[in-house]
Amino acid sequence: MTPESLPELGRPGKVIAVHINYPSRAAQRGRTPEQPSYFLKPSTSVAASGDTIVRPSGCELLAFEGEIALVIGRRLRGVSVEEGWAGVAGVTAANDFGVYDLRYADKGSNLKSKGGDGFTPLGPRVLAAETVDPANLRIRTWVNSELVQSDTSADLLFNFGRLVADLSQLMTLERGDVILTGTPAGASVVGPGDTVEVEVDAPTMPGAPTTGRLITRVAEGTQKFGTFGSGPKVDDLQRAEAWGSAEEAGLEPAFVLTDELKARINSVGTATLSAQLRKRGLNNVSIDGLHSTRPNARLVGRARTLRFIPNREDLFDAAGGGHNAQKRAFDSLGVDDVLVIEARGETGTGTVGDILALRAQVRGAAGIVTDGGVRDLAAVSALDMPTYHHGGHPAVLGRRHVPWDLGLTIACGGASVQPGDVIVGDADGLLVIPPHLIDQLVTDSIEQEREETFIAEMVGEGFSVDGLYPMNPAWKERYRAWLASR
Repeated sequence: MTPESLPELGRPGKVIAVHINYPSRAAQRGRTPEQPSYFLKPSTSVAASGDTIVRPSGCELLAFEGEIALVIGRRLRGVSVEEGWAGVAGVTAANDFGVYDLRYADKGSNLKSKGGDGFTPLGPRVLAAETVDPANLRIRTWVNSELVQSDTSADLLFNFGRLVADLSQLMTLERGDVILTGTPAGASVVGPGDTVEVEVDAPTMPGAPTTGRLITRVAEGTQKFGTFGSGPKVDDLQRAEAWGSAEEAGLEPAFVLTDELKARINSVGTATLSAQLRKRGLNNVSIDGLHSTRPNARLVGRARTLRFIPNREDLFDAAGGGHNAQKRAFDSLGVDDVLVIEARGETGTGTVGDILALRAQVRGAAGIVTDGGVRDLAAVSALDMPTYHHGGHPAVLGRRHVPWDLGLTIACGGASVQPGDVIVGDADGLLVIPPHLIDQLVTDSIEQEREETFIAEMVGEGFSVDGLYPMNPAWKERYRAWLASR
């Protein structure tokens, strides 16, 4: 199908949207569907790039969702999963806007909350389906020029062919119909004066084809809702879902790694923290096999994540140059951040060198953790900031890696790491601690080390460890007396 024969983006007969399709969004929502589910958006909700969306008067929670849209190329009914993609004429960028203030009135239909005029911007260009790989499309969204969503179609829960086939089991899909294929994590709330941009591209294809940026500006509505229908109504649950989390919505205090908390963490060893994590059923929270450039230095900070994929020349040409994901990650570091890098344990090249490591230190980062190699190891080791690594190597990044994405859950040294996790490291190793556990974990660790100090004193005085380690009731009574005397 040539670009000239692609369906127009004017007024599709149907707009069908998928609820959850990206693993990152499923993790954010706390549920992963076994099968896709859908809702309809009116064709009158379709808008063009450059149009303005009006947040209805009295509404608080207008949320954007950047998406890849499929444009159906021919009449389809009862096609197989294998045939589904062949029925797609092209892909374009979409923004699935909605007002969470009206979700309660929809009873699950999303008609009022997502069906408003202008609530489905599409465009500005359609990429012909035969010119792109459906498993290697990239979706990105910016709010006021800040990148807030970035993901690919590589790991969708339900691929494009499956969506088309599933829908065609019950309904006829017609030329020009549009399927919105879900949004990744990062969707949130915008307000009057904001500008949202969405782009779909194929960075791995020759020429890196792109839809261009779909631009939507937000304005405040003035027409009030009548008394003859459901009006806006919100609660904290809707606020949390619209913003992405209770923390983002301002409903819970954001976790802050204060100087006091850092001092408490530094007062206990990683071995003690590990024991307390194990008591809570967390056994797989250590990043293993790495060496520190400053083995006597303590590392405490919050994780920022960066993922490298195995090098493929065309992918590196598309994503490896310029201000790539690696450079963006280092430029975005702040005080107490720990950049954790997924390098798949690949030791045959460097993942960071002296310039970027210096950039991290200048920006106040607490450290770097990579399960790959380090270039310019002597210079990196001379920095005050510790870097945990798998060994030195003189080769540049592109020998083995493509810098691919940041801000996602990654694997490093055999451990899963999420952005915001607390990273603690010393000579005993590295731990990944969920932030909601850290305060009580440290409190219990401090108590554990007090007990162990007492036990060590008793052992030093010649007592047997039998009944003392761990303490039986008699020894616990002596421990309480020992505490009171100090």
